Amino acid sequence: MDVFKKGGDAGEGQSPDSDVQIIREAAGETAIIFLQNQNVQPSIEKDPNAMAKVFDLLLQTPSITQIVLSKKQKVAYGFEDVQKLLEITAVFRRADKRLRDLINSGLVDEASLKTLAYTTQILLKSDPISCFVELRRLKRQESITPLNGAYSEFLSDVFNALDRTQLIRKSKPFLAGHTIGAREVYTSLFEPIIIPAFMNTRVDPDFEDNAKELDFYTVKNMIVTVLRNKNETQVTYHVSPPEFSLSQSRYALLELARAVMTEHTPSEKEFINPEKMRRTFYNIGRDLILELSENKGVQLSLEEVDELGNILVRYTVGFGVIESILQDEKIQDITINSPLGESPLFVVHQDFGECKTNVFPTMEDGDLWATRFRLISGRPLDEANPILDTELSIPGARARVAAITNPLNPHGLGFAFRRHRDKPWTLPLFVENRMMDPLAAGLLSFVVEGGRAVLFAGTRSSGKTSLLGSILVESMRKTRIVSIEDTLELPLSSLRSLGFNIQSLKVRSALGSGQGGEVSAEEGIRTALRLGDSSLIVGEIRSTEARALFEAMRIGALANVVAGTVHGSSPYAVFDRLVNDLGVPRTSFKAVDIIVISNPIRTPDGLHSVRRVLQIAEVRKGWEDDPLRENGFVDLMVYNPKTDKLEPTDALINGDSEVIKEIASKIPEWVGNWDAVWENIQLRAKLKELFVDHAKKLNDKSLLEADNVVESVEQYHLLVERSKNVKKKIDNKFIIEEFKKWLQSMK
Repeated sequence: MDVFKKGGDAGEGQSPDSDVQIIREAAGETAIIFLQNQNVQPSIEKDPNAMAKVFDLLLQTPSITQIVLSKKQKVAYGFEDVQKLLEITAVFRRADKRLRDLINSGLVDEASLKTLAYTTQILLKSDPISCFVELRRLKRQESITPLNGAYSEFLSDVFNALDRTQLIRKSKPFLAGHTIGAREVYTSLFEPIIIPAFMNTRVDPDFEDNAKELDFYTVKNMIVTVLRNKNETQVTYHVSPPEFSLSQSRYALLELARAVMTEHTPSEKEFINPEKMRRTFYNIGRDLILELSENKGVQLSLEEVDELGNILVRYTVGFGVIESILQDEKIQDITINSPLGESPLFVVHQDFGECKTNVFPTMEDGDLWATRFRLISGRPLDEANPILDTELSIPGARARVAAITNPLNPHGLGFAFRRHRDKPWTLPLFVENRMMDPLAAGLLSFVVEGGRAVLFAGTRSSGKTSLLGSILVESMRKTRIVSIEDTLELPLSSLRSLGFNIQSLKVRSALGSGQGGEVSAEEGIRTALRLGDSSLIVGEIRSTEARALFEAMRIGALANVVAGTVHGSSPYAVFDRLVNDLGVPRTSFKAVDIIVISNPIRTPDGLHSVRRVLQIAEVRKGWEDDPLRENGFVDLMVYNPKTDKLEPTDALINGDSEVIKEIASKIPEWVGNWDAVWENIQLRAKLKELFVDHAKKLNDKSLLEADNVVESVEQYHLLVERSKNVKKKIDNKFIIEEFKKWLQSMK
């Protein structure tokens, strides 16, 4: 990005007289005209002086593609609006040359020349529509009382050139009765974007023509409207952040507070703990806003102080409007393509799939975010290291972040955010949203307690990591968990707050070189094996750590679950990925017990998708070379697209499962008794079903969150123990009835 200034050295946010800052980006040149100390409105439509200033700038720098008028707010005029004025500047140059020729010819009297000079030199700059109307009047007058051929030719030439411009063509429906100086018509011809002065991101406030509203809701004072044009398949996710609806007095307070806050730039040390840094800046900002409001005589409620404090944090040490969008629980992905400023931000919405937005991040945004991600992660992002994989944690949302830059990205910076739920997903939540049915949840619960090796596989956005997190909730809190991730995606903080015994290890990213102090994922896994008996959880298997993971699966006594995620659309695709791509020996691959495949399923109209678990398969141990050809994969449950359900196979129903029999062999009541094992899986399924039905009955989906699910898991184990004491056996009917009683206590 290249920045140069005209008319002084003041930067953005200062108040110079007639200062202009021009920012050169890949998408074009943006000119910021600072009007802080001038008696000029920041509006081309309303103020002829503002239009004249913009006109003079375009005459001098015709390469400009966007104009921003900065005063108490920033008013941005995009490419189409600038093009309308650039066409007028071409007419001005033509008229200027013709007028000079006319003056030199001596063929026109001085009074007529003064009229022409005012109309085509002054009025054309500040009010081209009135100029057109006046030229039309002069032409009519000339036709009635001819002056001379040169005068008439000049009028016709300029009038016709102006008549061909886009601005005049679009204004004609409004010209009946137009009076010189009236500016109402311009509000229909220009579509500026109003940007608070503390923002760099452009947010288009207008809705598309002929757009149909599909959904409307609010996210912490941000208004979300989902729209689709009747002639398009693409959906628009339109946001109106709270900072766009503040009064001028609130804007003024924010600007004053921001000016004070920006004097302190957070240190690298502060960015190591972003949560603490945000709390500190919020507390300072809140006190500052209260003090300023008292000094300025602005009455604020506690809610308004809180809102202004949060906005202040977002635009001083945070990530601006990106944070507001990430707080929408329906958002799954955010992508920002290069060159920044040229195209809008895109999102993936859980209900409407891929959507464009009305948000346009700028190059300034990108540079700021890249710097903060480098500080947060401690990892480089430069030409030598063009990939940065990290995480972002803000109040109400967590996200995995991928940033790319030159030379990998030839147009500069680009970003992708994968949003994670602030709370862990749970198996009951998956049952409720039909990603799986109760029997699948019961089967996974059985496998987790059995301490088996499980891989969750699928394509991107298939829910692999969410499923991995959900089985952690199924573990008893007494079980120690060691997690290994290069980017912290699993909801470990939430689980830790629920009393889980968790040790988190962060290793070097497989997508970048990382810092010298980071250890490889392979070494991280080997370290985990030295940390004692634990469940071992690997966020994603990407590279050479695969060998170490399978070593852990083979030698780590399977008292606890070993689990991870990997890309693959089928069990054989997982085998192919691990063995042929990542070099895991075939014999080591046999350490996998269960593979769970999930993927998005398209709806018949092709406009939406839903996530489903498509397959739960076990890996047999008797094959030698090719598990597919040698029946090494046995499906336990398979998705039926006709019923939209995950259904049990004959192998599961009839007990033809080596993995489940191996788990049962360690439980005296189940040894050699498949019926008892099958009944236990069904019991777990029944309890999940009762749990979900109870939440639906109370119309309270929050009951399905992790805190309650953890209690339900432990309640199951306590009831099994109680059944043995009271009934002298595992009595499923007794457990179900007692579980129902426990559910009734959950209100």
